Amino acid sequence: MDYYSEYKKKLRKPEEAAQVVKNGDWVDYSFGLNMPNLVDKALADRKEELKDIKVRGLLSLSPLKILDMDPNRETFVYMSWHFSGYERRLHDQGLCDYIPMVYRNKPALYRNHLDVDVAIASVTPMDKHGYFNSSLSNSATKAILDKAKVVILETNANYPRAMGGREECIHISEVDMIVEGDNPDIVELKSPIISETDKAVAANIVKEIENGSTIQLGIGSMPNAVGKMIADSDLKDLGMHTEMLADSYLEIFKSGKLTNRKKNIDSGKGVWSFCMGSKELYEWIDENPGLASYPVDYTNSPEVMAQNDKLITINNCVEVDLYGQVNAESSATRQISGTGGQLDFLTGGFMSRKGKSFICMASTYTDKKTMEIKSRIAPNIPLGGIITDPRSQAYYLVTEFGIANLAGRSTWERAELIIDVAHPKFREELIKSAEKMKIWRRSNK
Repeated sequence: MDYYSEYKKKLRKPEEAAQVVKNGDWVDYSFGLNMPNLVDKALADRKEELKDIKVRGLLSLSPLKILDMDPNRETFVYMSWHFSGYERRLHDQGLCDYIPMVYRNKPALYRNHLDVDVAIASVTPMDKHGYFNSSLSNSATKAILDKAKVVILETNANYPRAMGGREECIHISEVDMIVEGDNPDIVELKSPIISETDKAVAANIVKEIENGSTIQLGIGSMPNAVGKMIADSDLKDLGMHTEMLADSYLEIFKSGKLTNRKKNIDSGKGVWSFCMGSKELYEWIDENPGLASYPVDYTNSPEVMAQNDKLITINNCVEVDLYGQVNAESSATRQISGTGGQLDFLTGGFMSRKGKSFICMASTYTDKKTMEIKSRIAPNIPLGGIITDPRSQAYYLVTEFGIANLAGRSTWERAELIIDVAHPKFREELIKSAEKMKIWRRSNK
């Protein structure tokens, strides 16, 4: 096959590519930094001539033109698998719906259950072998493109080329249309500000990590604080197996501690599925044989990750109740983010030999309306709150006041351990609630 002749045959202007979308279609916009730019604008321009266009995306970091052009949701119905801050604001305005999932299942959901009429993804330019690269978002990209009736790729020469792994490439023979992009700069994700509380929580976790551990860090300031503390520690020969590749890993690598040599699987390679961070991080990915991009059904499979001994997984949450139920994604009925891979890694860390899974949080927060200090540990998850991690999977819970290992504990043992890591101001109140719930032993008071 003459790849460049095939390329020219499939090359389209954004307006031409957008013409394939028909009334009632299901359109997929891929993921995060690989969501389309020019075709999004061209599709938005067709608002008045289209009806009932359903669009799926995930973690959009830039405004979508289909929503800017359709503020009353007359044509485009947008849905996300996991909210970014932008999508959360859209949800508050009634312009974005949430799609519940456990992240490792996303490729199978597309392959086995969902319809995709048109899939549009932003990728690297084609190489001499006829391959485009999914770059910063492997995730479920290949599964989505495989399921789509029409595949449109929008190229961006600024994207790094990620090495696999698997399913990080799409061949010209699998593509229907190509749009040459205007090569916008890749959006950088600023590192979250690390508070003193974050540092205290991180210190509690880092002392539990051994040399040769494989590390997974979730999104947020606390996992970021753990990463920075690891980089400044005396730990050695650490590995990486994660869904999100963040700047924390680059810091650990630059400190000489991320070698991946002690991993039982993918030895010598840092495994990841999607990336958001700094320009330096994106440059680190480019054609780096020490990093391996995989789809999320590999990175987030508990059976896969647990093959690594000493797997340490670290993720944030919003609140925990006295039973050990964890809400990591909503404020009552308001969706904040999503289940994502938290349950995947919570399970994998438990299954790993000498592994540990940490769910961490500050013990309190400030109510923005009343400016009151409130406890993140409550007797029960408030009405409407989402249970991200069931009590049956509870493991290590961490606050600035310590660590509670909930694995295998009875309800009264859990109540005692959880109250011990609550803010002292709320402990007596929590004990009274535990007594009413009949999960408190009087001898422990």
